[in-house]
Amino acid sequence: MKCKIKNISINYEIIGEGKPVVMIHGYYSDYRVMAGCMEPIFSASEGYKRIYINLPGMGKSDCAEWINSSDSMLDIVIEFIEKIIPNENFIIAGNSYGAFISRGVIYKMVDRIEGVLLICPLIVPDYKKRNLPEHVVLVKDEILLSKLNPEEAEDFKSSFVVQSERVYDRYKNEVLSGVEVADSEFLQCIMKNCYGFCFNVDELNRKVDKPTLILLGRQDNCVGYKDALNILENFPRATVSILDMAGHNLQIEQEELFNLLVKEWLSRVNVDIFV
Repeated sequence: MKCKIKNISINYEIIGEGKPVVMIHGYYSDYRVMAGCMEPIFSASEGYKRIYINLPGMGKSDCAEWINSSDSMLDIVIEFIEKIIPNENFIIAGNSYGAFISRGVIYKMVDRIEGVLLICPLIVPDYKKRNLPEHVVLVKDEILLSKLNPEEAEDFKSSFVVQSERVYDRYKNEVLSGVEVADSEFLQCIMKNCYGFCFNVDELNRKVDKPTLILLGRQDNCVGYKDALNILENFPRATVSILDMAGHNLQIEQEELFNLLVKEWLSRVNVDIFV
């Protein structure tokens, strides 16, 4: 599906009917990183309309020179929401940079938020200022690595804590598939120009008193886990889980635990909305 915003076309997918759930993927990836981990859960639950957006320059969405900051990205996401689900309350779920944009949406539209899921959230835009653990590998499959070409093997080894065939297959289908079609030059410009917001996204007018789940990878050396603990006061109904044997793709590396935690969060959302 396509949504026209100014002079660009934003690509998105909608699955199901009911309460809207806005899904926002991370930087360089596309909607498949969210659909891959969320559809197995939501497809078993009735009453939810899952809205998977492809951010500008990612997936099949256009980009433009006037989109030169995360503020621009946020404005587009908000306009997209207003066009697709005008005047409706909604649940929001974001992964990595998508969780950063989600916090921007919460800042601007907190009155319409009915549930929050943040997966490996980007908290500190400046990489040099993040509190990060050293990269470690806890599960290694030498046979798998021997089947990959040198570039694939190095990328996988440097990114994952759990290096198994199941993890690699999902990484390739849900993450790399999006990275390969992203407009790298456009995205690099935003990172160099203004990757953060021009406002303090965590200074909310009021707290988010809705069912929230924040999932962090104990071995996440991309955004880390410690910085996320600084935003907890904004989410008084948050469950926070720091998962061992999990890096920046914890939804893949800790699939079973991820599914259980998201289902529990969804049950809390159900109580709030439907009871």
